[in-house]
Amino acid sequence: DSFANLVHDIALLNGLGIRLVLVPGARPQIEQQLADRGADMQVVNGLRVTDDDALACVKEANGAVRVEIEALLSMGLANSPMAGIKIRVGSGNFVTAKPLGVIDGVDYKHTGEVRRIDADALRTLLDSGAIGLVPALGYSPTGEVFNLSAADVAGAVATAVGADKLIFLTEQKTADSRGRVISSMVPREVDRLLARRRKMSEEQARVLQNAANACRAGVNRVHLLDRHRDGILLSELFTRDGAGTLVTAEPYESIRIARIDDVGGIIKLISPMESAGVLVKRSRELLEQEIDQFTVVERDGAVIACAALYPYPENRTAELACVAVHPDYRGIGRGDDLLHHLEQRARDSGLDSLFVLSTRTSHWFRERGFEQAAVDHLPQGRRDLYNWRRGSKVFVKTLA
Repeated sequence: DSFANLVHDIALLNGLGIRLVLVPGARPQIEQQLADRGADMQVVNGLRVTDDDALACVKEANGAVRVEIEALLSMGLANSPMAGIKIRVGSGNFVTAKPLGVIDGVDYKHTGEVRRIDADALRTLLDSGAIGLVPALGYSPTGEVFNLSAADVAGAVATAVGADKLIFLTEQKTADSRGRVISSMVPREVDRLLARRRKMSEEQARVLQNAANACRAGVNRVHLLDRHRDGILLSELFTRDGAGTLVTAEPYESIRIARIDDVGGIIKLISPMESAGVLVKRSRELLEQEIDQFTVVERDGAVIACAALYPYPENRTAELACVAVHPDYRGIGRGDDLLHHLEQRARDSGLDSLFVLSTRTSHWFRERGFEQAAVDHLPQGRRDLYNWRRGSKVFVKTLA
């Protein structure tokens, strides 16, 4: 049922005009075929040693998987507003392969590795509106058939056709040393995770390595999803926070100096807090003039937190102002990350302290080392602008 639901989601994406190439693995089916024949099942470093008996099972299993996928996609999108849309599937000998050979004394026989992808033929297929179906098999110019890693084929196909996204549906979640699912990584973080892996399967390690390689080769995003979770494909693609692990060449979330095109996002973020009286009202014109003072936390192109730093170098201090975090990201450390970043910037600038004026959030700053001070403690330039009617409390933090 879960596989049928997944295929339904794939059909939906195709119906929306998204160009798709599927690379199905067939390991369970191959192992069942081998067990039925009483044949050996030798897997070394995550790769099957494919002898003649195993190759026959590999061919049969991949053929069965292909037929099943084509049959399910032939159902289209029944019982949905997109019912009646014809979904076509195309397959072929898109993968040229070569033998893996002998590694560390192990002869992998008919197990191979990708040599070349016929990207032009695949693009022609996709241009016709069909879904590409590429089994984990490769062919040599002499007519040999090779058993390939589905992860390797998927990575090679994504790179060859210039895919925007590469999605792996895996048996194992991508987690840190404490067992927590990792939401996003860049390739160098994948490298570190692989270097210290302990409980990770060889198959999962191969997926992660292909994810990092694909990013480095120009694929914008690689998604690692738990295949057992129903609806995870659509959740990952159509929600900002996704549902699995995202690998990108650039950080998915970053703290950076604000740019002029961030003004709209900052206004959207701070307007509710201005209306509630938590923040002082700032016009668009003022924000545009002072944008260089702002730092933002950007997540997938959206501003989810911001703060401004106004230095008073003659007093070796700076005002921390307009601190705001989107409601969806409060209580999970975004404000702390932003504060630590700005504290470090202040230190790097030779400042000794930060001060903040607050009417409603004094407890948050006190919990982070700020101490209440008199208005007279403010630099003269800021004291002259103090709004006695608003009556903000002054808090100061000495930077160690």
